[in-house]
Amino acid sequence: MDRTSREEWAKRVERWRDSGLTAKEYAAELGIKAHTLSWWKWRLSSESLAKGEGRHARIRRATTDRAAVTPLTFVEVTSAAAPEAFEVVLRSSVRIRVPSTFDGPTLARLLDVLESRG
Repeated sequence: MDRTSREEWAKRVERWRDSGLTAKEYAAELGIKAHTLSWWKWRLSSESLAKGEGRHARIRRATTDRAAVTPLTFVEVTSAAAPEAFEVVLRSSVRIRVPSTFDGPTLARLLDVLESRG
């Protein structure tokens, strides 16, 4: 019987999240059951919630635990008329179309998370 530690499962789940693969695809690479991988993802999330960490705290922790993240640079854009929307292009070539009414602090948090995964 395989007695993999909680810490090893946490590493597996994190690598799975970073891989972009489905549970089935990633589990096949490791030679484990997709259901087991998904269960550990749920279990680790439940433990975080039990510790009083919300989803945003886990995201902040995940992004600060990674290697140095390049800070974002914001450029003010002015025009005679406010645009209905604008497009943000990240270094990773990910494009996000954002309505001009989108909340600035929320956009900053979203960009922090997306840049850290790039």
